[in-house]
Amino acid sequence: MRARSDPAGAAGPDAPARPPLVRELLLVAGLFLVYKAGRQLAAGHTAEAFRNARDVWGFERALRLPDEGAVQSLLLHGDTLVHVANAYYAAVHFPATVAFLVWLYLRRPAHYVWARRTLAAVTGAALALHLLFPLAPPRMLTAAGLVDTARMYGPSVYGPPSTDELSNQFAAMPSLHFGWALMLAVGLIVATRSRLRWLWLLHPLVTLLVIVGTANHYWLDVLAAAALLGLALAVLRLPHRPRCTLHRRPAARRRAVAREQELVGAGR
Repeated sequence: MRARSDPAGAAGPDAPARPPLVRELLLVAGLFLVYKAGRQLAAGHTAEAFRNARDVWGFERALRLPDEGAVQSLLLHGDTLVHVANAYYAAVHFPATVAFLVWLYLRRPAHYVWARRTLAAVTGAALALHLLFPLAPPRMLTAAGLVDTARMYGPSVYGPPSTDELSNQFAAMPSLHFGWALMLAVGLIVATRSRLRWLWLLHPLVTLLVIVGTANHYWLDVLAAAALLGLALAVLRLPHRPRCTLHRRPAARRRAVAREQELVGAGR
């Protein structure tokens, strides 16, 4: 699927300047350090994370939400499908988001700034919620009766929670996997005019099925991520498309036309 260029996004006099690359790299590095700090602060909340997991599981059942096990049972029909789902979870999340931001930076600078701010806002709010409400994923909850597909079938991005220094495994709510995937789809739909651009919604849809089917997230994690993204999109203003510049006459040609019109007017 290709985000096709369109006249409204072509470079021209009205196109906004790209933000300085060094500054953007520093911002990304800063976000990563904040995430790492959040991982350290979240350590030692294991009991609370499991208590919250039991509450979330019970609340979902009270709301009569579909059982996450129904999605997982679809994946367990064959080893190949489980491997694909685990690989999608492990390998698509970060690269797809980075590719999205790089493309916007190069082709749609104004949309890049908007998307970067939105992602930063959602990620910051999510990290705060991770600290306030540590939550063990359903793959760790015995009452859920779900299989840790990554551990059993591979590939897996997580080690034992007690020794995992790279990620906070008790940060199930909200799901940044889903929040980022949904923002990618929204951003590309807004920034492009291809007739096929709505197919980008398949990315968050597949991500939803993957994160639930692999028992990494609850339905409520997805709803929380969508709510945070909706709030961020409501607060952060969407950039205006630059005016089309492909059909403008060169300055010299415009001046010549103006002079001709003046001469015609004077001869009447």
